[in-house]
Amino acid sequence: MHDILAGYDGSASAQGAVRFAKNLAEKEGARLHILTVAPLPDWGKLAYERPELIETEKRHCQDLITELKSEFGSSGITVQYETVVGHPAKELVLYAERHGIDHVVVGHRGHTVFDRWLLGSVARQVIAYAPCSVTIVRDRSADRGSEH
Repeated sequence: MHDILAGYDGSASAQGAVRFAKNLAEKEGARLHILTVAPLPDWGKLAYERPELIETEKRHCQDLITELKSEFGSSGITVQYETVVGHPAKELVLYAERHGIDHVVVGHRGHTVFDRWLLGSVARQVIAYAPCSVTIVRDRSADRGSEH
């Protein structure tokens, strides 16, 4: 295994996915790629709002990457960071294809109920279309919290 890709949106399960991917990269001596995806605005938004919304999402993704860079600064592994604009599942699969990724790691849940549904959908789509093995990391604290 030479290249591992982790999708990151800042959620607890994405944080778990990045930790899992980092540990795997360390064990395998692989490069770690971290991809953040700034989602396209809803089609219901007015045309003049779209560029501003996209820029806001891109800045948010860059902030997430900045946090990870400080955390991984002395990890001893090669980490590549990238932010793209699009649909998360599609962008993860395209990135994996373009960069010869051997393994993709994504979280199971996002921040909100809608994000959880959407990211769950992203995870299913990545499993279905990725050109390599995929690991889905669950946020167990969210699962336990829903039981109470």
